[in-house]
Amino acid sequence: MGFWDVTKNLLSGFEQTCLIFALTLVLALPLGLVIAFGSMSKFKPLSYLTKVFVWIIRGVPLMLQVMIVFYVPGFLFGTPLLPRFWAVIAAFVINYACYFSEIYRGGIESISKSQYEAGEVLGLTKSQIFFKIVLLQVIKRILAPMSNEIITLVKDTALARIILVAEIIKEAENFIAYGLVWPLFYTAVFYLIFVGVLTLLFGFFEKKLDYFKA
Repeated sequence: MGFWDVTKNLLSGFEQTCLIFALTLVLALPLGLVIAFGSMSKFKPLSYLTKVFVWIIRGVPLMLQVMIVFYVPGFLFGTPLLPRFWAVIAAFVINYACYFSEIYRGGIESISKSQYEAGEVLGLTKSQIFFKIVLLQVIKRILAPMSNEIITLVKDTALARIILVAEIIKEAENFIAYGLVWPLFYTAVFYLIFVGVLTLLFGFFEKKLDYFKA
């Protein structure tokens, strides 16, 4: 089997990798904000339950969470609750939303109360204070840790293979039956390009927000 045949198959798997990445990001980012507000809630039962939930999700390996989401409903109800692909998405979204929530919470709580008070003195409403004074500062402060988590997500997509979802590494493993091991190492090129593009993108955004250093 030639180089281009392998590349074609890996591109098919890489498409699945990108889809897992994109769906996880689109769904986990807003969900993480909701969870962050829950953990910061002044209603203690909600705050406590949210923090316990985040602690459990962050403490259990993502691979095990994927297996729980896919296999446990099958044991309980005799059939999987979700198809393999969507079980991966569900596990990934819950996991990353919890990590994002802690980053959001840290960023929001790092803004001093004096800035809110200054906005009130200027006659701004709460929404104006948030969007005009607080929001961009929060984005600046969470951008670095958020970028690290997002880059980790690129590599974590490989865990989808544990329930036989055909992402790029799963596609590469199929070639072992033909006595070809090098496609596994070839997948590193795809990951490096993906991570490289994200690194450049986050670097661009960080420079755009550099004026907060003044």
